[in-house]
Amino acid sequence: MKFYRLYAGADGQSHFEPLDAGKASEFFNRTRLATGLLFRNDFASHIVDFHRAPRRRWVITLSGNVDIGLGDGTSMNFGPGDVFLAEDTTGQGHTATPHDWTRLYVNVE
Repeated sequence: MKFYRLYAGADGQSHFEPLDAGKASEFFNRTRLATGLLFRNDFASHIVDFHRAPRRRWVITLSGNVDIGLGDGTSMNFGPGDVFLAEDTTGQGHTATPHDWTRLYVNVE
């Protein structure tokens, strides 16, 4: 399972940071508040261009996969079971190239 944070750095660019997925991780075995959730299986054409996360949210790939691209040319593929916390609500943002991508967005504060 890939477990990452996608955030905007001081340089105005989006970056990936691996999160701890170990047994003692702060992210597991603890209930957290969510402000909404959305199952999505359609294609939104605007996401292939650079865009920012509209809000802070977990993105969980359920099926298919997506390539998330950054301004420096870095790209990472997320498949079923992979998770990232989208926090790049400022700056240039990221691109997303979906491939039959079904995902769950969980909005958080």
